[in-house]
This record gives sequence, C-alpha cells and structure tokens, in this order.
Amino acid sequence: MEQATGIFLYGLSLLTMGGIYAVLTLGLNLQWGFTGLFNAGVGGFFAVGAYTAAILTTPAAASHLGGFGLPIAVAAMAAMALSGVMGWGVARICVRLRADYLAIATLGIAEIFRLILKNETWATNGARGIAQVPKPFESLAGPWNMVAMTLVVLAIVGVLYVLLERARLSPWGRVMAAIRDNEPAARAAGKDVERFRVQAFIFGSAIMGLGGALMAHNLKFVDPNLSEPITATFLVWVMLIVGGSASNRGAIVGAMLLWTIWSATEILTSRLPPDWAIRSAYIRIFLIGLLLQVVLQRFSGGILPERRGLARRPSGGD
Repeated sequence: MEQATGIFLYGLSLLTMGGIYAVLTLGLNLQWGFTGLFNAGVGGFFAVGAYTAAILTTPAAASHLGGFGLPIAVAAMAAMALSGVMGWGVARICVRLRADYLAIATLGIAEIFRLILKNETWATNGARGIAQVPKPFESLAGPWNMVAMTLVVLAIVGVLYVLLERARLSPWGRVMAAIRDNEPAARAAGKDVERFRVQAFIFGSAIMGLGGALMAHNLKFVDPNLSEPITATFLVWVMLIVGGSASNRGAIVGAMLLWTIWSATEILTSRLPPDWAIRSAYIRIFLIGLLLQVVLQRFSGGILPERRGLARRPSGGD
C-alpha cells in the first residue's frame, strides 16, 4: 500500500512539473514555432515571473523585498505582465536581428537578468534565494493538496492550449506563419513584420513568466539557480523540438515526455558507482542529447509535427 501511494504521489509530481514545463514550452512555441523568433533566453523571462510571484506573496522579511501579501492569482497575473513588459523591451531592441544574432542577444540578456537576481540582495536575497513562497491548497490534507495543485496546473495548460490553437488558426496566426516561412513575401504583402514579431515576443514572454510563477509556488522557493540555462532554456528547447515545433500538441507532449525522462535519469544516475556519480549531471545531459538525436533521425518534425489546418476566413484587416 505504501509503495502504491508513493507511485501515485510521484505521478502527481511528474504531472505538475511536466505541466509547468508545458506552459514554458507553449510560450517558446509561440515565439519560435509560430514566428521563427530564436529566443535563447527562456530562463530570463522564467526567472522574472518566478521572482515577481515570490516577492508579491511572501511575508515581510529583512533579507529581501516582500510583505505585500497579494493573492497567488494576482501575483501570477503580475508575473505575466512584468515578463511581458520585459519581453516588449527586449523585442524593441532585438527583434530586427537575424535569428542567430537574436539567439546570442537573448542569451546575454537572460544572463544579465540572472546576475541581477544574484547580486541585488536587498530585493532577492542574492544566492540564498527567497523561501516561504505560499503554495496553493497547502492547507488541505495530503494528498489532496497535491491533487488540487496538479489539477490547477493541468487546467492552465488546457486553457493555454485552446487559446493558442485559436490564435494559430486565426488570420493573426496565418500572418505569423507567413513571416516565419517567407519574410520577404510577407513584407511584400504589406504586413508590418516588426509589429507582429514584437507581439509574438510579448505574448510568449508573458506565458514564460506564468510558468515561472507556477514553479515558484510549486517549489515554495526561488533562487538564481532556478534560471540555469540547462534546465530553464536548453531543456525547454529540447521539449519543443522533440514534441514538434509549431505544434501546440507537440509542445505539451514533448514537455511531459522529456520531464518524465529527465526525472527518470536522476533515478538512474543515483544508482551509479561513486566514481561515476560525480558525473551524473553530465550523464543526464548526454542521455537527453542522445534522445534528441534519435527523435530527429526518426521524426524530423517532432513526434507530433505541425498540422497545416484550414484557417477561418479572415474578416478583414490583418
């Protein structure tokens, strides 16, 4: 009985974390899959959302900014808004850059965000991070508190999926796909390419901020390591590529699958001999990279590639 309970709780944890990564992957899919914006700084917007939610909901403390006591839902919306504003600022500077230059620029900006979080101790408590972040439903008895948290995360993923699918099939989504596939042709058709790119970057960054807020409340703790490029950017990119770039279904499936594998590799590497255990982090990354190679060899468009569905007839305008 105890073993079954443990497996059940582990499954809930996988679904919750996989769902949070699905939110991040959907945000990246909006930028890269829809529009072709190569954002290599996912971790930066993720961290902005996580710290915003933590600061706005934690009790007052001498070590960091806090004590606002806002409800979790309000903090999550504030995290989305601030991440979206940061995305607007970054897009205004970088959105005209070529894809490889944009990747370098966003990677550098994400590292600047991380250094700010690490060094502005008056606001973030530096490397020690912020603890006592409230978790939804934590007053409920276990395991119902975990069940409720999992259902909330999955409901958010479902709502995002519906909204993004409607956006993808709308005239707005068709313009995004046209810009991604043939930018000169989109310009020749009279589309304001920069304006659409900025919109995609803002919306994608806001969704990444929501993912950060969910992570902060789920873990009840944030620190600068939360935005490490390996887990907050590289892993999200692999999830999207394995699942299927430009496919919202693929983004969700890729996130769930890769998080399960990533979690399973921790169990595997924990059983290695001591001489190998110190290399466990590298072994986990190697296994994820190997999986990426295998999937790309067999499914060039990902497990669930983009479906070119029929868009609704435009009613005018863009």
